[in-house]
Amino acid sequence: MKEATVADLTTLVTHVGRGVGAPARLYLVSRTSHLAEGWRGLVTELELAGDAEGGSLREVVRDAAASLGVGLVWESPADVIPLPAHWRERARRVTDPVGVSDGALELYHFDPYSVVLRLVARGDEPDYVAALEYIRHGWVELLRLEGLIADMLPRMTMKTLAQDPAEFRRKFKGLRQLCASEAARAEALGFTAATWV
Repeated sequence: MKEATVADLTTLVTHVGRGVGAPARLYLVSRTSHLAEGWRGLVTELELAGDAEGGSLREVVRDAAASLGVGLVWESPADVIPLPAHWRERARRVTDPVGVSDGALELYHFDPYSVVLRLVARGDEPDYVAALEYIRHGWVELLRLEGLIADMLPRMTMKTLAQDPAEFRRKFKGLRQLCASEAARAEALGFTAATWV
């Protein structure tokens, strides 16, 4: 499998837009959102999720990814964590460079707060770096994220997440420490650090 570019993502979305027969919403998740926004040039695989009846959207997306020779991860944060309230309203409609023609397909970035919570739940270094991009670009504010965590933690169970709330809090502390480190680095370079803490 080759690394995916924004051109690959555009081709996939165009193919999927032509291939879905019923209204559907396709979500870009994590690094795929970063790719679409120009925050990175390549991703090792496209991370996507969808709202649609049945598995037809998933099948069309898998076929399109296979024809392009790019890897695909089909996973919604909802598959892993209990989503915080109002996640659907926080989803962002995708604008250029990807674009979608008129039709049955709507293209959105999955709620950045839910994605960051999912990345924290996994909690490895590449996930913290991906989460940091949302904060760096102003899509996620740490204080609001903490409020959403307070909403989500009581709903965590071993069915929704293979860790307990204390483990999640420990992992979130790791993200907060990384943000503090980035804030100190930004300040040392003369940039404002207000968005980091």
